[in-house]
Parts: sequence; C-alpha cells; structure tokens
Amino acid sequence: MNKLKTTSEKSIPASSRTICLLSQLEKINVDSVLAESDSARYVTSRILHLVQSQEKSKKDMTSKGSPGIEVILSTLENTKDLQTILNILNILIEVVSAGGGRRASVLVTKGGTQILLQLLLNASKDSPPNEELLVLLHTLLAKIGPKDKKIGVKARINGALNISLNLVKQNLQNHRLLLPCLQVLRVYSTNSVNAVSMGKNGIVELLFKIIGPFSKKSTSLMKVALDTLAALLKSKTNARRAVDRGYVQVLLTIYVDWHRHDSRHRYMLIRKGVLQCIKSVTNIKLGRKAFIDANGMKILYHTSQECLAVRTLDPLVNTSSLIMRKCFPKNRLPLPTIKSAFHFQLPVIPASGPVAQLYNLPPDVDDVVDESDDNDDGETESEIEAEIDDDKDQEFKNDDIETDIDKLRPRQELGRPIEELKMYEQFFLELSEDFRDWDLVSKEPKPLVPDASLSGPIVVPTASEEHSAEANLSPQGVALKESNPLLTEEYNRRPMFLELPKKDSMKDSSLHQQNDERNMLPSCQCLSQEIVKGFDRISLQNSAKNDQYFGAGCVVKKENKTSLTTLPCSKPCEQVSPCGGSLFEGSSVQLGKLCCTGVDSEEEDSRSNSSGEEIVLEVSDVSPVHDCDLYIEMVKDTKSVPEYSEVAYPDYFGHIPPSFKEPILERPYGVQRTKISQDIERLIYQNDIIDRVVYDLDNMSCPVPDEPDVLRFNSKFESGNLRKVIQIRKNEYDLILNSDINSNHYHQWFYFEVSGMKAGIAYRFNIINCEKSNSQFNYGMQPLMYSVQEALNSRPCWTRVGTDICYYKNHFSRSSIAAGGQKGKSYYTITFTVTFQHKDDVCYFAYHYPYTYSALKMHLRKLESMHNPQQIYFRQDVLCKTLAGNSCPLVTITAMPESKYYEHISQFRNRPYIFLSARVHPGETNSSWVMKGTLEFLMSNNPSAQCLRESYIFKIVPMLNPDGVINGNHRCSLSGEDLNRQWQNPNPDLHPTIYHAKGLLQYLAAIKRLPLVYCDYHGHSRKKNVFMYGCSIKETMWHTNVNAAACDLIEDPGYRALPKILSQTAPAFCMGSCSFVVEKSKESTARVVVWREIGVQRSYTMESTLCGCDQGKYKGLQIGTRELEEMGAKFCVGLLRLKGMSSPLEYSLPSSLLDIENDLIDSSCKVTSPTTYVLDEDEPRFLEEVDYSAESNDDQDAELADNAGDYEATNQDEGLSESDATRIVHS
Repeated sequence: MNKLKTTSEKSIPASSRTICLLSQLEKINVDSVLAESDSARYVTSRILHLVQSQEKSKKDMTSKGSPGIEVILSTLENTKDLQTILNILNILIEVVSAGGGRRASVLVTKGGTQILLQLLLNASKDSPPNEELLVLLHTLLAKIGPKDKKIGVKARINGALNISLNLVKQNLQNHRLLLPCLQVLRVYSTNSVNAVSMGKNGIVELLFKIIGPFSKKSTSLMKVALDTLAALLKSKTNARRAVDRGYVQVLLTIYVDWHRHDSRHRYMLIRKGVLQCIKSVTNIKLGRKAFIDANGMKILYHTSQECLAVRTLDPLVNTSSLIMRKCFPKNRLPLPTIKSAFHFQLPVIPASGPVAQLYNLPPDVDDVVDESDDNDDGETESEIEAEIDDDKDQEFKNDDIETDIDKLRPRQELGRPIEELKMYEQFFLELSEDFRDWDLVSKEPKPLVPDASLSGPIVVPTASEEHSAEANLSPQGVALKESNPLLTEEYNRRPMFLELPKKDSMKDSSLHQQNDERNMLPSCQCLSQEIVKGFDRISLQNSAKNDQYFGAGCVVKKENKTSLTTLPCSKPCEQVSPCGGSLFEGSSVQLGKLCCTGVDSEEEDSRSNSSGEEIVLEVSDVSPVHDCDLYIEMVKDTKSVPEYSEVAYPDYFGHIPPSFKEPILERPYGVQRTKISQDIERLIYQNDIIDRVVYDLDNMSCPVPDEPDVLRFNSKFESGNLRKVIQIRKNEYDLILNSDINSNHYHQWFYFEVSGMKAGIAYRFNIINCEKSNSQFNYGMQPLMYSVQEALNSRPCWTRVGTDICYYKNHFSRSSIAAGGQKGKSYYTITFTVTFQHKDDVCYFAYHYPYTYSALKMHLRKLESMHNPQQIYFRQDVLCKTLAGNSCPLVTITAMPESKYYEHISQFRNRPYIFLSARVHPGETNSSWVMKGTLEFLMSNNPSAQCLRESYIFKIVPMLNPDGVINGNHRCSLSGEDLNRQWQNPNPDLHPTIYHAKGLLQYLAAIKRLPLVYCDYHGHSRKKNVFMYGCSIKETMWHTNVNAAACDLIEDPGYRALPKILSQTAPAFCMGSCSFVVEKSKESTARVVVWREIGVQRSYTMESTLCGCDQGKYKGLQIGTRELEEMGAKFCVGLLRLKGMSSPLEYSLPSSLLDIENDLIDSSCKVTSPTTYVLDEDEPRFLEEVDYSAESNDDQDAELADNAGDYEATNQDEGLSESDATRIVHS
C-alpha cells in the first residue's frame, strides 16, 4: 500500500482526540520504526477505547475526507505485532457493526478484504494458530463480505476458502470459533464454484451433524448452520447430494419438531432457517419430488395454517407458501389446444414468425404443455462458474436503447411511388373542395382578426361536473341547437337514421305513443321495468321500418333447458317468436336474457295492437350519441368470425358513468397468501373439488346447467372473450380465456355474462390463463360489472366490483410453443370475489369498460346526423376493408370556410393537419373512450372547439383494429400479429388498416403537408395516470453511455411542448411518467415510424391507465369513462394551446415549458427489452414489484446482509415516486 502523506497537525481540530491519535498512528507508519511497536500498540488501544465508548469517534473514522480507514488498514498491513493487530481488528469490528452497510462498503473500497484474507493466510501458518486472531478475522470478514461481490473469488484464489473449511472440520465442538467460520462460509458460498467445491469436501454432511431436533442449547450456532446450509443448497450439485442422502425428509422432521416444541415462538428464526433449506433444495426437480414423496405439502400446509393466528409468524407462513407453490405439480390447461377456439383462414401465410410457426405445427402436436416444463433448466452434473461478478459491478446497461445516431436521425422516406400514393387523394377532398354547391352562412369575407374568445379561459367538459337530476345532455355530448333555422332545415333535408325527440317530450317521464312514426330517445340506457317487462330476446327486422317492437307480454321461465341463445316463453307474443328470436337477412340479432316478471294478456294485447308505437323515456345525463335501435342496426353489418347473433345488454343499453367516486381498492393484508392456500387445498383434498365443466366453446354440446345453485356463463357476443368455465367448489369457478385468433397466447382481455346467481352469496372467479407477469389488479384495480337489473332500475352503468383481488403465478404450465420458445413458464391467475345484489340477475364482467366496433359505428353515425353542417365540415370515409370484411372508418373534421371567397377557401385548405388514431390493441378499450371524448369535443358547440376546427384539419382513424375488437382479441388482428409492430413494412393483405393509415401519412408527406401532431391512443396495464411516449435523439443518447455525443446534438425541443401543456391542463396526465427514449424493439411502432420515416417531430403514443391515478386531482381514484372522455377533450385543448405557441398575441407560454435540461424525465431506468413475443409490450415496460408467493419481501441476499448485521430493511410498495414511476425492472 502506498504510504500516505502526513496530515498537518494544524489542520486537525483540537477537540477530536480520535483524529489526533490517527495522526500519530500515521506518523508511526511513515517512520517505519520497528522499535515503535509499543507506540502503535498504545495508540491503537486508545483508539479502540474511544470507538467503544463514543459513537462520534466511529463517525470520525469513516467521515468524508477522513484518512482514518486508510491509516488503520496501512497499520494492519505493515505491523507484525499481535496485540496491535488484535486492537485494529476490534476497532474495525466496532466501526462496521454500528454503521450499517455504508461503513462496510468504505472498508471494502479501501482494499480491506484483500488485507484481511492475506492476514488469515498468514495466521493459519502459525503453529498453533492464535484462536483470538482467527475469531476476529472471521467475524470481520463475515461483516464486510456481503458488500464485496468478489469475495468468493478472492477467497478461493487466496486459499482462505480451504482454511475456513478446515477450521470448521477441526472445531465442531469449539463453538466460539465455529460460529464466525460458518458465517464466512456462507458468504463464500454465494459463489457457485465455491459452493460446489465445499460440497465435494463434505460440508453438507458436516452441517447436518450440527443441526438437529429441538434444543435450547447452542441456538445461535444452529441458526448460523441453517443459513449456511440454505446458501450451499442453492447449488444444484449440493441439492442433489442432499436429496440422495434423504435429507429432505430429515429437514421436514426437524421442522415439525421445532414447530411443536416452540410454543412461545422464541425460535422463529431457526424454524425459518429450516424452511430456507427446504426452499433451496426444492429448486431442483428431484428435490420437489422428494418433498412430495415425504408428504411435504400436507406438513407445510397444516403447520402454516396453525401459524396464521400469530402475525409475527408471517415469515414462516410466507416461506411455506412459496415452497408449496413451487412444489405444486405443474398442470396442463384443460384445453384440447391453446390455439383459439375460432379459426380464420388468412389470405397469405407469413413466411416467418409466430403465425407461420402456428400454421406449420403438425396437427397431432400437443401444444398445451410439454414434458420439459418444470422450471428446471440446465441441471447438469457439474456446474461451472459464470463469471458474472464483473457484470454485477457495472452499472445497468440497457441494450435496447438505440445508440447509433445515424439510425436515430429521422430520414423522411415516402416508401412508395408518388403515382401509387395518388390513390389517397380521395380521402383529402377538403384540399380541392370549392364549396360551389354548399350553402354557406356568410357571403362576405370577414376581416382576419384574432378570435376574441381566445383571450378568455377555455371551457371544456370536466369529469368533476355534478349531474343534475333533470334530463340533460352529457357534458361531453354534442348538443343540437334546435333554435337554429339553418340547422333545422339541414335536418329536414337529410335522411335521418333515427329521429330525435322534441325537448318537451324529454321532460315527461311517461310513455308517449304516436301512430305515424316511432321516435326513440338517443339512449335507452334507463329502460323502465314496465317497458322491458316480459322480454326474453329481441330481434329487429330489416324488412320494415316501423316494426321494431318492444314486446311486453312474455313470462320468462327461470330455467333454460335448451341453449344459451334461446329462452322459451310461456305466452305467444306478436313479432317476437316463442324462442325470442326472429331472422333478418338470414341471421338474427338477439339480446341476452332479461330477468323480469310477466304482465297480463290484456295489457299485452292492447300494446300489441298499437303498431309503430313511440316509446320516449326520460333519461338524465344521457349521452346523445347512444341509440339502442341504431346500435342494433350497426350490429347487423358487423362481421365476426364466430358469426355472433347476440347483443350484450350493456352494449345495447349503453353506459352512464356512476355519480359516485370509485377509490383505488386497498388490498387486504394476506389476501394473496389466502388464495394460494385455497389453491393448495385442491391438491391435498382432491375429493372436495367438483371439477365440472359448465361452459365450453370447444364443445358446443356442453349442456347448460339447470341446477339452481350453478351459475350460467356466456360470451357469444361482440368483443366477448370466455372459452371455458369449470366449477371448482360450490361457489368457485375457474375461467379460461380464448387466445387471440390465429394465435396461441395474449390472454388478458375478458368480457362475459353470468346469470343464475343468488343474492348475498360470495362467488369466487379465477381467470387462470393470463400471461403478463404483473397487473394493476395487485395495486387496487377492480374488474368491472354491469347489472341488467340495475339498468332496469335506471342505473345502467359499469361499476368497479370485487374483493380479495390479486394476480399471481399459478401451477398451470405453458408449453414452450405458447411461451415463444421459452420453457418452464407458468400462467397467472386473476382472482376476485363478487357478492351479487339481485337474485337471478344477468351480470356482465369486463377487464375494462367495453367499447365495441358497433358502438363506434353508432357514435360516428349519430355525430354525423347531429352536427351543424353550416359550422362543421365532417366527412366519414371507409379507409379500407379489414380481413373479415369490416369497414375501417376514417373521419375528417374541421371548420367550414366562412364564405366561398378565395381567401376563405384558401385559409380552409391550408390549415395544418392533426392525425389521430386509436385502438390498435383491442384489449385497450380505454383508448376508445379517450377517442370518444376527442370526437365529441371536436364536434361540440364549445367556442374552443370551434377555434380548434378553424385552426386544424383533423384526420382520425378511431379504430385501427376492428376485427380484433369484434372478436374479443386482446392484442392482435385476425392475422395473429400485433399491428403496432407492422408499421415499418405493413402487408396490404395481412395488415390493410396499417398499410393504408401509413399511406395517408405518406401522401401528406408527398404533398408537403406533414401533420403538426401524430398521436396514437393506447392503454397501459401496468402504470397509473395518463402519459405520453415521444421520440428524441438527444434524450435517447442521454440515457446511454454516449453522453458526449448527446451534448453536441442540436435538437428542436418542441416535442416536449404538448406533454408539458397536458400536464398543466389535464388532471389525469402525469409528466413524470412520460418518456422520449427510442428503443430498438419499438422501431416498428407507429410512434417511431411516423417520427423517423414520415418526419413528424411531434409523434406520440398517449397511454391511459386501466387502473387509476396516483397524483393530481384524481389521486387515489380508479379511472372511469368520464375521466377518459375528459382526457380526450383536454387533449384537444392542449392542441389549441400548442397553436398559441406560434401566436404570441394569443398566448404567452413560460420559457420553462421547453426547458429540457432542468426538467429531464428520469427514464434512464432499467429498461429490459422483451425476450419473446409473448410478453411483447407496446412501449417501455413497467412493473411494480410484487412477491407472487406472499406478502413477504423475503430475499436471500437481504438475509445474508441481515445475518452479517448490516441488513437495512427495504419495503417494496407500489407508492413509487415520479422518477421511479418510469423504472422498468426485470419481469
């Protein structure tokens, strides 16, 4: 070690005796006078006395800038005096014992580990060796070892490993020396090569001589021996050795003995140590088999149940739970194949990729599970050391972040010939429209002056608005000004799909009948009991306009003994067939079951004789874009692969946001542990399991249960997803979701119907084949339920329901085919418990608020029929046909020109474009609700909306994946591929919506009309709040090691403006969750391709949470449709403020808005690219950490530090800071 310069005594404070003594010791070292060993012995003894008596002295030793540790280590390295060495070792033990991990780390960084190991080597050569010296050396090494990740390698190379091992063998009865030696061996065993080496030298057998049945003697030694054994058994070689010698049975016997005798729970750490040994040995397949054979499942189940009453024993319960879950035999999903129950033949089979693999599988291959799925990869007879220590010491490096600046720089490429792109001219008629045939309001040009309305506040609908009891339109709704004669004339002139009622009729809650025509309020969401009384199914016919009839005379039978699609009626009813269905165009559209009572036949006859009766209901807070009858008309043209003929009641009635707030659910302590325990009971008490299939898409002849105690299920309607249901216990059901069509995975979205329930009884539902490694269901999110009975009682809304909710890894194994080539992967379970309010209700459950393709078509039709053509230029085109033949709508919205004069027409044509898209992933229904808010705001009479229309031309593709939405997919289209990974090279035959949406953008680039903003609306399943992802070269480089290159970059920071504006105006938006990093794995997403190839600087993905918010106005609340629609409206307001940035007369934005340097988003987090398409995330993944086995934070490395006296407890809770909110950790 280099000699240190003498510290000037003038700079030493007189008050610090420790520093003075250190200075003297340093002088002794420099002088190297052998005769001064007595002086060194005296000084070190004085220092030892001070550190033992004064905490301040310890701080002085390790304070920043203090030479204390260097001086002490230098003396230790150079002195030959035994007493001086003992003094120094005691000093260091005192210092690191009280200072936690930081002081031990200081000692390691100063080279302390190497000095101590060399000293141990020298001490072992003495004959006989000094026991006091050996005890102190091992004690100190045990304390600093966990802070030195290379100590295992150093000890093996130095020879200290064998020295400590031999000391253990020679001193089994000398507990004073044996204890620290075992502690050091435990530290050494973290290195796999060391563990194997010690195992070969008989350390495992040696430790089983130390541990044994219950005894109050030598409990400290017993605890250390168990911890060392648990660490050694992590080696598969050692674990196999333990299994071969029957030690699994021995460990279980020891655990039961300590469990029975430790009635006062004084030796919980020893009991936990035994469990840790069992946990380590069951990491291998042989260990798990030995555990099962030794009746370990039943033993740990019963002992853990006995521990539940004592909260302090939770670590035992949690560890037992983890072991039992690990040893639970892997089961296959009870399915004939994991491929979707529905098949759609593709026009073109991809040459490679998962879809090609799926099509190339031999028909007789079992794709549900394979034999190697046992989480036991790479069991080999010999283990070689993977030198990963160096990697651990390095900072985390995200290899997915693009570091090549040339690849990052946007390169505007058309990608297609100009001649080919001309096909998109038909979608840009606004650029050539001269309005000669239009009757515009103004005939004279108006002076071009700034809009006075911009000087005031922008008023937009907010989710906090209270709803009055009177009939009124939704804040997000589009209001009709009936006082406008031009508007009224337009309505009279245009064909109407459904007449709107007069305002005075809306004030009356009674039913009105008219003979000429039947008018319906825009929403039937609040159908009264009298109207629907006696309904079973409803079918509407295309052949006549006025025969849409609400039958009211059918008495519904409680039992259904035919099928899920029909329900017999006890009375005949005109225009409603006995089975409840009638045909139109060869197929029927039917509503699901209703639970109501009958009316007498006289009333039925009187109503039946009134052909074309008008039904007008008073509904408060009804969105004017929902129309029950129009919805049915839209359903008729919707093409699904299963050819659905039913309509789910929530989609028919519509949804009104509840007036009450829905807080994020507080998770009860131990709920996950309880659910796992109940799962384990299935294995232990198999005779108690019913195991009855009650719903099965793969078996169309599966009988519908008619027992009163059995629930009935259905999902045969648009966007429905439920494949199979198995009754497990009387009130518990396992549910299996269907894969995306032409896929064998992506199970997350669910939407299904339940009926036949009893009120006041708790039913447990387990969705057992989810694939994501975590979910917001672990952090307060609840599933959604829609009650038909509540809808009939004028409360038609989706509400958050469920208790005892958790999401955890289960014992159902995924095949390597289902896991993208990976073996040993398990499925995950969403479990929730629901108590129904009404007997024999019909309820629907969904992952998130459903928004169907038919609902979109209905909303667009209503918006088109209700808008004021004198003010709003609205055009709906069909961008293309999907694979199934459904239309992909393209909407154009802007303001009409003020007149036909040239300057007004020119201003109209030269407005910049805003391009929006949504719902590329079918399971992200929240994106459609945000889009609904955007569309309704743009079509509203709000002055800000009018200003926005006058400022921009909006091109909107509100649903990029209609086929996926219709068929209940979670992520893919019918091609079986994630459409948001196809933007680089979309196939016109397989990805028509992406191909043509990109074509629209390429056309705009070709004619030099690049959009000012492109935004793709998405939903996020793992994060809270609403946030954006954008693209920045500089910020991407900042988060790599190429910081020097990033400093020289010049980049327009305008991409940050819109997110900044939204963070100031939209209460659900969180700037801290935004990221502008470009990753290699996202290079084919819309956001990156539109930025890189099309050249749109402000290219974003806007992600909305599926759960709720943890900041701002909605902190602690689950998100609802009102908040999502508000976000869509606030996005529009943000665009208006963005426009103001280029108009200083209108707005003055703070300069800090674009200050990247002072407000850089902390997204330099650990971003891990997906290793397989199975868990492919749309954007950088985020995972709130959770222990899937239980509520404990048990970790072997943490325990290691704990045993060394340096453990600093850390709590894994989901309340992350804003900077942490963007952290992505390994799944």
